[in-house]
Parts: sequence; structure tokens; C-alpha cells
Amino acid sequence: MKLTISSVILSVLVASSLVSSAPLDARHNKNRGKKMMGKASQATLSSAAGAAYFLTNEPAGNFVVAASIGSDGKLTLRQATSSDGAGSHGLGGDGPDPLFAQGAVKASAAGEIVAARKVNAGSNTISVFAIDPKNPTNLQMIGQPIGSGGEFPMSVAINKAGNNVCALNSGSINGVACFAVDKAKGTIKPIANTVRSLKLNQTTPATGPAGTASHVIFSEDGTKLIASVKGVPPTPGIIAVWDVAKDGSLSKDFQPMQPAKGGLLPFSMTVIPGKNAILATDAGVGAAIFDLNATPANGVAAGQSSILTIAGQKATCWSSFSQKTKNFYVTDIGTSQVTEISLDNNLKPTIVKQYPQGDTVATIDNDIATVGGNDFMFVLAPNATQVRVLSLKAPGNAVALQTLDIAGPAKAAGLPLNAANLQGMTTFIKRA
Repeated sequence: MKLTISSVILSVLVASSLVSSAPLDARHNKNRGKKMMGKASQATLSSAAGAAYFLTNEPAGNFVVAASIGSDGKLTLRQATSSDGAGSHGLGGDGPDPLFAQGAVKASAAGEIVAARKVNAGSNTISVFAIDPKNPTNLQMIGQPIGSGGEFPMSVAINKAGNNVCALNSGSINGVACFAVDKAKGTIKPIANTVRSLKLNQTTPATGPAGTASHVIFSEDGTKLIASVKGVPPTPGIIAVWDVAKDGSLSKDFQPMQPAKGGLLPFSMTVIPGKNAILATDAGVGAAIFDLNATPANGVAAGQSSILTIAGQKATCWSSFSQKTKNFYVTDIGTSQVTEISLDNNLKPTIVKQYPQGDTVATIDNDIATVGGNDFMFVLAPNATQVRVLSLKAPGNAVALQTLDIAGPAKAAGLPLNAANLQGMTTFIKRA
């Protein structure tokens, strides 16, 4: 195991280079730190439904790569924007999933911003970008990069309003920290009383995958900030839950919650709509359900929490939810397949169907976007330097739609790229 809609994207120390079937242009545009990777008229750009983003995470310079999403769900590579910083790779493995995380890049329609995490000569910072709603592949930095509140930031979360960003750090100085973003004023500032420690015994860069932080999200109602932490087998991991006050500050201490028996390595977390609960991937078994209504520390509510064992799984680590099918989709870097999961009213999970993506392509980060009433899943496959696009036609019916090559077009555009550094996937869909 190698261990992100909106107009805001938060990219955390990772690599990206979204690719399109269109020929790439190696020239830089007039704006510093941008590479134009596909030509298009303004009318074509304006007609796109939105954009998808991921990161190159190269130590020599981290880029946020943006591809437009067409009305048919297909991607077209457009532009790569420098995060004005460097990428990094965690210790403990040289392959894909360099941050051992989900949420390296994230977007918010309400905020119309994008944030990218970088490592600059010993500093650990986040960059925030504004998204042009008429051309979502065009990003402009807001203010200056800001310290992440710790070391080795690897995941970010955005609140529902799109004006608060929280970073999860997994290095020697680990935990969370939150920031207020004001797009109109062009500022990003720390929120008081939000730097909170996870008290992990870690290194910078983080050593993993076991024992590292994984993902940070807000609860559905925004009253909780939640971070997942992998265990060091046989000791199970936890999710750490902080209360969020109206001013954005966090409770002093977090409430730890362990997975049901058998859970070991909580990784990604996806909100279960209307249930105050979370589906978390678990690289040790498959997936786990956490019920946030549980009251005892280190506990889960009886009958509302369970483990799903995915037979033959090797490292199920990333997840997303489809509004159309009402099912969850998880990816396994070891088996290179997508698994569709349904939940009953008691939150009991069941495997619906599995979708092999090809041997050794290493399916990692993914996201799902709704375009014209149809859902499309975008899956990063770094070993193949590709993005796989699936059309989610109905429950149990995910159909391969597009395969995008990354390496060739990136080389043509002069964009440095290493498959082992690629990470992150998030989408922005224009508001009607």
C-alpha cells in the first residue's frame, strides 16, 4: 500500500498533470508560472461544464494541472499552474501515493478558490488560487503562500461556505490548522485556536504508510472537523473528531473513534448523506463505517458501525460518492480496480460490483462529478500515467468512457512528470 463541487481547489504537496487527447502546446502563456497545455477558443472554454484537477508534486516544482470537463464527461487538458513551491514524497516507499493521503487537492463551488500545498526549503506552506468561473481551468494565486501550521501537509478540507480551509499535517509537527480565505480582498489568514496536534510520533517527510495521517474533512453539517490516522498493525488506527465553533475555532482536544473490530488503517473518508456518518476506506480490510452519533470515546454505536471485507483487496485507500446511483466507489492501488458499495438504512455495506482497470495501473485518487444529470468518475492511474473516466449509468453499471495519457502530452508541453509523484483528484462544476 502506498500509503481533493467548487470554484476552490486546495492542492496539498502532491503531483499532478491532467492529460487530454488534444495536442499540447509547450509554450508558456504571458502569466508567470503557467504552461498552456491545449488550445481552445473562449467560446469552447466557456461551454465546458467544469474542470478536473490533480498535481505533479515534483520536487523541482509542483504544478496544479487543470482539464476541462465536457458535457459528455470527457476531459480535455488545458493548463498547468505552478504552486510556487516544490513537491515531496513520503518515506517508506518509492512508488505512487507519495503523500499516503486523500484530499491533496480539493475544490469548493461556493468559494471559487484553489489551494496548493508545497515544501519550500524547509517551510511547509499552502497556496490558494481563485478560479475563473467562466474558464475553470484558469487559476490565479490569491495573496502569498502561508504556513500550513505544521510539517508535511498532505490533505485539505473546505467548509460549505467555501471561505475556511483546513490543512492536515503528517510530519514531525502533525495535526490540523485552519485558515480564513477572502477572495475579494485577496487574503488568507490563520484562524485563531485551530492549530491542534494529533501527537503522532512521525518524521518529516512522513514515514509510512502505516502510522501516518490520511485525510481531513468536515462533517455534513459543518460542526465537526475529522482527520483519519492509519494504525500500526496490530494496533488499529482512529478518526480524530474536533468540534467546530461558529467562529471557526476548534475544540482543544479531539474525540478519538476506532473502527469496528477488524479495522486497522482508516484512510479516505466520504460523508454518508443524511446519516451523520462516514464511510472510510481501510487498506487493511476494505472499508469501515463510522457513526458520528456514537458518544463514548474510542467507541462506535452498536448496529450502526461495521467493517466491509473486500476479498482479495490489497490496499483500498480512496473513495467517493455518486449522487445519481447513491453508491460509494473505492479504489485499490494494489489490485487496480474500482469497487462499488451500497449501504442499507442501518449503514450495513454490501459490494455491488467490481470494475478492473488493468493490471498494475495503480488506481489511486478519484472524484465523481454530476454533469447534466449524469455522474462521471475520474480516477488517477499513476503507474500507467493515465486518468480513467467512467460513466456511472446506474447502480452496478459503471462503463469505461475515456483513457487519458499523461506522460506524452506532459513531455510535449515541457512539464516535468514522475509517475511516483502524481497525486490528487478533484472536480469543479459550474453553478447554473
